[in-house]
Amino acid sequence: MLPELRVLYFEDLEVGLSETLSKTIASSDVVGFAEITGDRNPIHLSEHFAARTPFGTRIAHGLYTAGLISAVLGTRLPGPGAVYISQTLNFRAPVRIGDIVDVTVTVAELMPERRRARLACRCSVAGETVLDGEALVKVPTKAEADPLAVRTERQQS
Repeated sequence: MLPELRVLYFEDLEVGLSETLSKTIASSDVVGFAEITGDRNPIHLSEHFAARTPFGTRIAHGLYTAGLISAVLGTRLPGPGAVYISQTLNFRAPVRIGDIVDVTVTVAELMPERRRARLACRCSVAGETVLDGEALVKVPTKAEADPLAVRTERQQS
């Protein structure tokens, strides 16, 4: 199921605003990510190979987990129209097939002069952080997104 879209403009953001998305990691997700990226490392795809690693079982690609952060940014906080500038990632623990990953994005800082938001990003499984980092995004204003609607609002006020 795809996350419902929510559009927030720069004016709607405030430090501390947060959004969480939960996703159960399926084998088909990991196989699909391998097909799309070409990363066919057997630790992700072969149970036989993965059983001989310190993890003991297949794990999801770290960048697949990081991609779930992109889902939050592009659909919920800030949502459609936001543009990625940068992202830091710290991989803390593996994500296994069947894990439920909770992705939380929180507004950490707003930079009005350039309409940028610094967002704290955390992915966790059963309360344990598996990935964290920060994203910097450019967020459109209402006027940039729909100049006609803003003019109409002003005329009606």
